[in-house]
Amino acid sequence: MADSRTIVVAGAGIGGLTAALTLAARGFRVVVLERTEKLEEAGAGLQLSPNASRILIDLGIEPLLAPRVIAPESISIMTARTGKEIGRIPLGEAATLRYGAPYWIVRRADLQSALLARVAKQPDIDLRLGAQFEDVAVYPKGVTVVQRRATARQQEQALALIGADGVWSSVRHQIFPEAQPQFTGSIAWRGTVDASQLPRGFMTQRVQLWMGANAHLVAYPMSGGQRINMVAIVSGKWNRPGWSEPGDVVEIANHFADPHWPIAARMMIGAVDSWRKWALFAMRDGGVWSKGPIALLGDASHAMLPFAAQGAGMAIEDAAVIAKCLEASPTNPSAAFVQYARQRAPRVARVQRTARKNGRTYHLRGPVGFARDQVIKVLGGSRLLSKQDWIYDWRLP
Repeated sequence: MADSRTIVVAGAGIGGLTAALTLAARGFRVVVLERTEKLEEAGAGLQLSPNASRILIDLGIEPLLAPRVIAPESISIMTARTGKEIGRIPLGEAATLRYGAPYWIVRRADLQSALLARVAKQPDIDLRLGAQFEDVAVYPKGVTVVQRRATARQQEQALALIGADGVWSSVRHQIFPEAQPQFTGSIAWRGTVDASQLPRGFMTQRVQLWMGANAHLVAYPMSGGQRINMVAIVSGKWNRPGWSEPGDVVEIANHFADPHWPIAARMMIGAVDSWRKWALFAMRDGGVWSKGPIALLGDASHAMLPFAAQGAGMAIEDAAVIAKCLEASPTNPSAAFVQYARQRAPRVARVQRTARKNGRTYHLRGPVGFARDQVIKVLGGSRLLSKQDWIYDWRLP
């Protein structure tokens, strides 16, 4: 029976498409339900460390991304206290040699396009746009997934359902209605600027992390270095759910005003003509994972703060592990998903805690901010990189 090898994936974001490809590579038929009629960019840039890029390379994504990715030379750690660099984490060839895979910067839309191109060539993947997940019923031999397309409701018989439908997951609401993301007290502002608007050499092939009082700024090149992606994080009470909405340029400029922020950071903030902001919500540490033949991955399971640059990376890892677990127990998805949760929960919880700790560290001020800067100076680049080993050197179990 076809449904004995059919997995339904709700959501065609980075995690959902990666899951579809990893499952199809292991002989499953995959039906991907995506509520939007057209896949459009949500968010500008992504940092993909070696733990994630390794999986994408194994899926054959590298040739499709090669003209569009940037392999940054380093992460430059800047302090708003003096406006100077206090540490530099080597990436580029150093990261590739150390971890066996590159550190990439890529536009989210470019990664999504590359994944879609691979999906289009995979006959065992049925991508359905404009198909809204509505409900799921569990039976002894699998699940029945109800979807709505236009005004019609359809049913799909399958072995299992995977919810990869984001922080406001409809699948999670069905199986874990009590598990809801909580506002973290942080608000992210996103904007891009043409690289030509900044001084020559201002943004070389590196990521800049600016740390300051109650705010921080991350900036890096993308689109072949033609544009600079900027993400500014501030504290606040505005907590409207959703992905983003327009932000006021005056409001964000006030967060990074003199005398607390040096002219270089204010120049970057001022160069952005159009900002969008979104309230940062997160799930509990360790995530929520599965119930019977239904599982969650990515933000649906464990939405986290972005201060470890691992949101997409953890979703990509989830996809690889869930496919391997289903391959090992192809007739018992419930058991496969229990194993999947056991493998993923401890690592994800550690990343969530690390991201939260990073956010606090970035925003230190006064004497403790000075002490932080001194510690970073003493550690030096190679030791700072080694602190990332447990994240970057991950291999599929």
